[in-house]
Amino acid sequence: MLRVWRSDRCLSDASAGVYLQWIKRFRRYCIQHGLQEGSELTRDGARRFVAWYARRRGLDQRRLPLAGSALRALHRVHEVMGLPVPAWQQPQPASRPASALLCAYADHLAHQRGNPDNSVRKMLAHVGMLLQHLAGSGKTWRHLALPDIDAFLIDCSRRYARTTTAGIACSVRSFARFLRVSGRLDVDLAEAVVAPVQRKDERLRPTLPWQDVQRLLRAIDTSTARGLRDHALLLMMSTYGLGAGEVTGLELHDIDWEAATVKVTRPKTGVSFVLPLLPAVARVLARYLRHSRPPHAPTRHLFVAMRTPFGALSGSSPVRHILARHARAAGIEAPFLGSHVLRHANAARQLDAGTPPQVLSGLLGHRDGASVSAYVRIATQSLREVSLPVPR
Repeated sequence: MLRVWRSDRCLSDASAGVYLQWIKRFRRYCIQHGLQEGSELTRDGARRFVAWYARRRGLDQRRLPLAGSALRALHRVHEVMGLPVPAWQQPQPASRPASALLCAYADHLAHQRGNPDNSVRKMLAHVGMLLQHLAGSGKTWRHLALPDIDAFLIDCSRRYARTTTAGIACSVRSFARFLRVSGRLDVDLAEAVVAPVQRKDERLRPTLPWQDVQRLLRAIDTSTARGLRDHALLLMMSTYGLGAGEVTGLELHDIDWEAATVKVTRPKTGVSFVLPLLPAVARVLARYLRHSRPPHAPTRHLFVAMRTPFGALSGSSPVRHILARHARAAGIEAPFLGSHVLRHANAARQLDAGTPPQVLSGLLGHRDGASVSAYVRIATQSLREVSLPVPR
């Protein structure tokens, strides 16, 4: 057990000692109740053990969090040793849309329109809001009319930001188009859906000055396994301008050490492209892989969570928390620290360095080459060179 935990580099000797005590109690519990240790190493089995122990000792089971963690760590040992053990937690079946209509719409979006899963889920949620709004008036989609859509979007505009309302309107327009092409409605309402207008250049992209990006990277404590992972992840994002989905989607085979390249896949389109593996990035990645990433992680993803079961980081939320934590440590104060801040900082730096906008647009994966114009407004060095003197 200690060898496995030490190789995972995520558990101190003091914590390991506490875990061993809980494992001894768990084994006595299994013997007393005639249970097989391996078959009880599940999330539900751990809850049963903790509830039993709490009742026996007259304790509040909510104050025994280390018991479950200890059994999760024991489950990890069984996995590494190749012992038969059930999944710690049974995967939840993918939720199906609530009606046959929404199932058909989801299929239309995924297989005919080519929308990624995240977009399909978001659009289904928006359409669900519309259907709920109709139900409040005793109507269904069969009675959908333009005044109903207008009233729904006006109500949304009172509760949500303009960009959110515009996204909802886009989903409603898509749903109305689906109803028409599938023969469910005789009237084409899609072209009459009015969404809030927001100019592309109305809001600045959230970013950080490049000096703050460097300060952020220097503030990361690389003496810990977690710090080595965070340093490698944030360095790749700031060096290549990768988004959260791109960096968390990287797998071990995407790093070609002999050719010194990195293969990156766009999460929305599935398009892959190859970038050079710069020496500074290669050194940081090698250090992370040698001294931080658990050697028996159950996934081929490059960046994994630093606690059992060491699964892949998923979504932008963990990346955002990593960025915000180290920004606080560096004393960086910014109104917004989302997962795209480093991407925008990289784009501004590239423009300041003289990278042609068409080349930058391709590197960032924009379908519309004009999208890169949003970064020109945050490329402060380039703007200084073309600024005019203020008349007195």
